[in-house]
Amino acid sequence: MRTTEIARVQAYLRQAFSNNRITVPPVMKADAPIEVYIGDEFIGVLHRDEDEGEVSYSLVMTILDMDLPPLPEL
Repeated sequence: MRTTEIARVQAYLRQAFSNNRITVPPVMKADAPIEVYIGDEFIGVLHRDEDEGEVSYSLVMTILDMDLPPLPEL
């Protein structure tokens, strides 16, 4: 993914989630995953897809069970 694309996606995410702490640092290797952060916290991986000339981006966020708050007791 080009640096200009990364900057555009970062700007979109910041506006969509009203959070200027979202960063999408450029990658050093062309085939490396593009990581998304809020501050220092890794939140997911960004993917680029091109199909019949149309480009889309998806953010995959994995949430570990151990990171979830406990269920309230009934």
